[in-house]
Amino acid sequence: MKRFAWAALILAAGLLAGCKDEASSSAPPPPHVLTADAIGNYCGMNVLEHPGPKAQILLTGWPEPIWFSSARDAFAFTMLPEEAKNIAAIYVSDMARAESWENPGIANWIEARQASFVIGSDMRSGMGAAEAVPFGDRAAAERFAAQYGGRIVSFSEVPSDYILGSGQTDGHSVLDAPPQRLAERQEHHVH
Repeated sequence: MKRFAWAALILAAGLLAGCKDEASSSAPPPPHVLTADAIGNYCGMNVLEHPGPKAQILLTGWPEPIWFSSARDAFAFTMLPEEAKNIAAIYVSDMARAESWENPGIANWIEARQASFVIGSDMRSGMGAAEAVPFGDRAAAERFAAQYGGRIVSFSEVPSDYILGSGQTDGHSVLDAPPQRLAERQEHHVH
């Protein structure tokens, strides 16, 4: 009977160790430090050359992050049907820990699904578009919204029209923009 008890104990310990390994392997990969080599996925420009929050998406089975000059661009990546869907983690600059808008930091990342975002503020991304400004601390998001306007939402509450449309929070799309704004946008994305 003692042998059976020891065998059961060893088997249980092995199963628990296996579960622990599975749990730790399901944890998201850590964020990368932003370096001068980071090039924005959509703009093709050096990410460090732009003010405001940045983002990186890590894909399963891909060693390097996909960099974005703005948090809003990372949202767009997740919403566009032609982009990869094997997302292991989405990290955005935690603006609660940023030195300034011009210097958002190179290592102060927060997983996007854990952040609070201010949308509809007066602040613009590094590419001049409306931004989804991420914060790891809701009180910091509230202070930012009080100073620059906007409203606070979670990752899942950011409207697709805000990201893929004109960046307005009132439901208007990019097609509602005056023609000269559309032309400016198209020209801006070409460069």
